[in-house]
Amino acid sequence: MTSYKHTLDFLYTRLPMYQRTGPAAYKDTLENTVKLDELFGFPHHHFKSVHVAGTNGKGSCSHLLASVLQEAGFKVGLYTSPHLIDFRERIKINGEMMSEADVVAFVDQFRKMNKTAQLEPSFFEITVAMAFDYFRNQKVDIAIVEVGLGGRLDSTNIIRPEVSLITNISLDHTALLGNSIEKIAIEKAGIIKESVPVVVSESNGLYNHVFDSAAKEKQSPIYFADREFQSGYSMFLPEGKQVFNFQKNGQVAYSDLKMDLLGNYQRKNASGVLKTIEVLQNIGWKITPSAIFEGFSNASKSTGLRGRWEIVGNNPLMVCDTAHNAVGLADVVAQIKATPWKNLYLILGMVNDKNLDQALAVLPRQANYLFTQAKIPRALPAADLAFQAAAFGLQGEVIPSVPEAVAKARSLAQPEDLIFIGGSTFVVADYFS
Repeated sequence: MTSYKHTLDFLYTRLPMYQRTGPAAYKDTLENTVKLDELFGFPHHHFKSVHVAGTNGKGSCSHLLASVLQEAGFKVGLYTSPHLIDFRERIKINGEMMSEADVVAFVDQFRKMNKTAQLEPSFFEITVAMAFDYFRNQKVDIAIVEVGLGGRLDSTNIIRPEVSLITNISLDHTALLGNSIEKIAIEKAGIIKESVPVVVSESNGLYNHVFDSAAKEKQSPIYFADREFQSGYSMFLPEGKQVFNFQKNGQVAYSDLKMDLLGNYQRKNASGVLKTIEVLQNIGWKITPSAIFEGFSNASKSTGLRGRWEIVGNNPLMVCDTAHNAVGLADVVAQIKATPWKNLYLILGMVNDKNLDQALAVLPRQANYLFTQAKIPRALPAADLAFQAAAFGLQGEVIPSVPEAVAKARSLAQPEDLIFIGGSTFVVADYFS
């Protein structure tokens, strides 16, 4: 049998991979996905699912949903992307990653069958096929499936879920999805299926009409979660969790709802998840209040989610977050402002296909920047990032790698300071690697 290392080499180097090379790896058709699905006997027909799309928050929402359903006693598949450290983070069942042997077996089977089929899939297309095949073989009760990019043409969009969840829309991947909020919303609305309920976490006058129109056309019930569930703030507990009080339509619904995912921005994600759970309950899924409270309280622990306002050190406080576009970074900056510190050290790296101006405009000027770059071809050279950041009054020094930048920040920071690591999922991944 092929070794796991050789299998990863095939996946990473032989197949077009968006995370590494960017738009060149994006397929604007589902043709390969459909053919792969047929090749493996239509595995997605054999399990129930929840489909999660959106610009920001879809990873957190997917893990929260998986955690709650696990606590409710179901066998839960979870497909997300990208991974931080280990490829197998993308495909989990009840928090356990797919085994190396199963990854190797799937790829060996694909390569054998493909001698006849002659398909040329992308990295993402084959990974989706792998996840769906694994979930079928392991007989999951339900799978939480996160959209990779967009929605309408995403490889995951062959499923017919129990409910669809769309978190929010902002400008990201504009070269592929469109250069306006409305165009991007149309792509995300592409996951809405005939008569399948859809939940939108965050309503917005710029895009509500897109989802209303798509839902009406598909005769799908639509719910805007933030119109029903609200929690204005959170409090931090000594046990390292935050706690929310959620109201539904003005009445207390979830008092003292603890969450081990930190960052006050999680309240937006929680609204969408709570409404999605309610929809699942209404169509017959047995999910108790206890499962909801335990699922929220232990989401990171039970699913392995990392990199969401994750505290990775103290004295000085060190935090990392995978936010990588203007809206996500604005939420992170709000959290930084709400955190006590004397001096701020911001280790920043970005990819070369983002709208940098919008992202850089929301970052704080009152910070010592260490501009760096992740170890991927898509990484924007640190010197280029520093040059563009200077136009926004962001000053600092160029450090060629994330480990070196972290070491430098640690050497400069005092116990009462804050070191933040982010700007890109891949910068956070390099920190953990």
